[in-house]
Amino acid sequence: MASRELIQSRTECEYKIQKYGIDEERIRTLVYITKLAFEVEKDKDFGLETSAHAKDYINRYIAKFRGQGKTVWDMEKIAQDNGIEESVGVVSMYYELLKAESYDVFESFVYFMERKRRQKKRFYLPRRKTMKIVVDDLQALEDSKSIKFFGLSMPSRVGKSTICIFFLAWIALKRPNSHSAMGGHSGVLARDFYKELNNIITTEEYTFKELYKYFHPEYADKPFPTDKSADYFTITLGDPERFATITCRGIDGTWTGAIDVSADGYLYVDDLVRDRQHSLSPQRMEDTFQEYLNKMVDRKIDGAKELMVGTLWNVLDPLQRISIQYERDERYVFRRIPALNENDESNFDYEVNGFSTEHYRDMRERLANAEWMAKYQQSPYVREGLLFPQEELKYSDGLIDDSTWIVTALCDPAFGGADSLSMPVRLEHKESGKKTIIDWVFKKGTQNITIPLVVDAIIRNDITELKIEKNSGGGLYADNLRKELEKRGYNHCKITTFSASTKMDKMERIKAYSDYVKDNYYFLMESRYVPTAQEDEENGIKRFRRNEMYNNAMNELHMITSEGKNPHDDSADAITLMAMNDEETLNRVEAIANPFRTGGYGYYGY
Repeated sequence: MASRELIQSRTECEYKIQKYGIDEERIRTLVYITKLAFEVEKDKDFGLETSAHAKDYINRYIAKFRGQGKTVWDMEKIAQDNGIEESVGVVSMYYELLKAESYDVFESFVYFMERKRRQKKRFYLPRRKTMKIVVDDLQALEDSKSIKFFGLSMPSRVGKSTICIFFLAWIALKRPNSHSAMGGHSGVLARDFYKELNNIITTEEYTFKELYKYFHPEYADKPFPTDKSADYFTITLGDPERFATITCRGIDGTWTGAIDVSADGYLYVDDLVRDRQHSLSPQRMEDTFQEYLNKMVDRKIDGAKELMVGTLWNVLDPLQRISIQYERDERYVFRRIPALNENDESNFDYEVNGFSTEHYRDMRERLANAEWMAKYQQSPYVREGLLFPQEELKYSDGLIDDSTWIVTALCDPAFGGADSLSMPVRLEHKESGKKTIIDWVFKKGTQNITIPLVVDAIIRNDITELKIEKNSGGGLYADNLRKELEKRGYNHCKITTFSASTKMDKMERIKAYSDYVKDNYYFLMESRYVPTAQEDEENGIKRFRRNEMYNNAMNELHMITSEGKNPHDDSADAITLMAMNDEETLNRVEAIANPFRTGGYGYYGY
């Protein structure tokens, strides 16, 4: 615990800041107190708390003189742009704080590691927008005594491997006599891992050696690193032992007897699936999973933690299999970051070497839906057992004769949480009976979010009849919807409620009616198959088009499988309920004259 004198010194310094304002002298005092807390009194909590205060004062000091919103990184960039490479003033003090806490704070370690690099060449700072999520997850993995496995899935080339290599370097800094291993799908990949790790640890471009000597003065006069081998892809720090601090090895290499993952070390597994061709072979995927278990996991000592990273190709991917197996185990934590977020915008539009929203949308247009959802959206698929595969559905170009049609809809409501309200809107030709899904409200959220969207869709499409599934609150939802329509002055949509059949569970009825949906419903084509809205406008053409919610509903529908568990099935359930309502209408019995008495002809149904 920090001494009374040190606590009093901080209190007095912060009192002066509150009374007289922030200046460099008072900031420097807080920096000095922070270093004393870490280096002399060994009080981590007090040190981190004081450092956080000091960093906040630095940024407030900069904002005061440089403008609101300006931070230490803006100051550093201005200096670099003017040829000043060494940090000075408050920027230098900020780095002193990062250095003092980098043993305990992973993000501070990464920041300080790249201190000598110009900002545009750094890895982390330009990518912090999204990478901060991963950094915080990795910090939790290291700090938590309960978490034993962290799985991370992201699209390719967004930096997931590099941040994890930084993490392994941080673990080596903290515990140089621990043993960790980094593995991938091949020896070639392992060589690349080794080259990047070796560059981070041993070159002057990074500050690892400075940090190592700072936190381990007992090794100051010893060789650095203790040993390394470009042949065996090993790096040893601290005291030489049989096993290296970090070993990089492909799954196709030798693990038994050559690698040890100590109780305080990590098994880091990255990209076990080589490519798309690899992922398409169930036997190869099974072989890979067994190799992973029998080669890699086998080298872990009890207590060792595991970090698995990759792009999810399909449900046979090792990372996906583990996530399914341990989805209810709190010791296993999983993070998926897709290419496009819920607003259809890029998660990886970095300042440097990022991927724009337009880039990802273009890729979505080019790829088959299953490929896009797996490789970019981290929603793995299985080709076997798909109930609504893209190629088996019927499609409309959205050009529909508006003279002989009626529009109805069915709503499967949701009230927040993980479920989505799902309301397909159907246009049916009176003469041909052709049924086309022209719109789809598909949204998570409370009634305050979804009711306005439903009302907009009713008015936009001139829906004449809406059926609402009343199980679990549907009746209340219908009442609130009627009130909102009345406020909007729209009173010619008949709203009724119905109860879903309890004879079959949800998945059974989805399976049972999947063929009916594929045979009788037409869905709007994706935008890549029809002219643009501008082209239609120039030609005086009106067309029903997919919007974002429609696309989201279809993406989920395409992924529904009869084999295994479906994480979400709201779109499939709603379209199935619509099909079931069709059947009930077709099978309705009507009273007729007895043909044997009148000589006429009766009918059943219509």
